[in-house]
Amino acid sequence: MGSVKDLYGKGRVVLSCEIYPPKKEDEFLNIHAKLDRLAEIGPDFVSITYGAGGSNAGKAIDIADYAKNKAGLEVVSHITSVGFSRADLTEGLRKFQEIGVENVLALRGDRPQTMSDEQFNSRDFQHASDMASFITENNMGFTVLGACYPHRHPEALNDEIDLENTVTKVNSGCQVLISQLFFENDYFLRLVDNLRKKGVTAPVSAGIMPITSAKQLGTTVTLSGTTVPEELASIISKHGDNPEEMRKYGIEYAIKQSRELIEKGADGIHLYIMNKPELAATIYDAIK
Repeated sequence: MGSVKDLYGKGRVVLSCEIYPPKKEDEFLNIHAKLDRLAEIGPDFVSITYGAGGSNAGKAIDIADYAKNKAGLEVVSHITSVGFSRADLTEGLRKFQEIGVENVLALRGDRPQTMSDEQFNSRDFQHASDMASFITENNMGFTVLGACYPHRHPEALNDEIDLENTVTKVNSGCQVLISQLFFENDYFLRLVDNLRKKGVTAPVSAGIMPITSAKQLGTTVTLSGTTVPEELASIISKHGDNPEEMRKYGIEYAIKQSRELIEKGADGIHLYIMNKPELAATIYDAIK
């Protein structure tokens, strides 16, 4: 297909989701069946994560290859600047080109536990925007996507600096933005409004994670820094001990979020489905 940017701005909401390589070898083949199921569901594209410092690089490339060339999905491959030299990045991108991947999501990524302070501080790409510039300036033939944060990035000193960092990503070559997950739509809508006031015209997809267990919510909040609104907290309180009910009401909350965002003009909905295709199927059916 080419650039996923071409999917946006055609009078419809772009629907996408995220897949991550399994950590255990015995789960690896199962991911193929999940990608086949996703192909039946029909997202506009899937993003495939890449571990910190390329820790699951081989698996990420293999999964991208299967998704693109066997399942027939459009793929956005994550690339993380932590732990990559210019030479490493160039080689990794060459491998993606070989399998036909034309879109990458540029992220700084988490610092690997094995990385020393010296390695971390002397890395070639300090920020995702540096990596985006490198790819763009060297005409590598990729559409570069970037991340944005409805809730301020935990390392940003204030909201204005965080906003300016996102503007820098776009000016460095990121043509599409995908947001970190959030549970209160006002935060996302405010972010998009502020970006537009800064002159950013790049489409922005809203990152939605269906919460299907109480444990998942605790982990999610810890990792993302997002806040939990009263309505979602009430769902957890009432149904957290009943897995079936928790799943039902958690999905309903994600559907409600997505519908409101679509009504208010969101460019896209990007689902963090935790490698569960049926979550995407249920939500897409409800919002299409």
